[in-house]
Amino acid sequence: MIPNNGCAPLALALALGFAVLGCGPQQAVQPGAAEVIQGVPQAVPPPVAVSRAGLGKLPGKWLRPDGGYVLEIKAVAAAGQLDAAYFNPNPIKVAAARATQEGGVVKVFVELRDEGYPGCTYTLTYDAPADQLSGVYYQAAQQQRYDIVFVRMP
Repeated sequence: MIPNNGCAPLALALALGFAVLGCGPQQAVQPGAAEVIQGVPQAVPPPVAVSRAGLGKLPGKWLRPDGGYVLEIKAVAAAGQLDAAYFNPNPIKVAAARATQEGGVVKVFVELRDEGYPGCTYTLTYDAPADQLSGVYYQAAQQQRYDIVFVRMP
């Protein structure tokens, strides 16, 4: 029998703790990704940050040909907030505007809150080959949805 000097239970607990930690869920590793810790290459999981490269294509003036409405995207902040304006043909207050990129898909959401526009929204997707924004306009007062397209103005 090994004498119990109080250290054996602690050593056993530490050994079990390290064994349990080593059995946790595995993270996906990007092929070829590595960092060096104490001279030993270690696999590194892919970065969590979402690429915002596609969002840079959004600034400009966008015309909705079916009615002459204009959505102007002045700038895209790092977190996806849009500095946007909307005209019909006069300015309509933009309550919220943001963009996201999910994989290679760039999405835009715009909410209008003004007289005659009580929470009307645009939910759009950027079509890079056509250089268009297409999606759904929700007319809140009428509770109607319309498929629409915006084309980039020169």
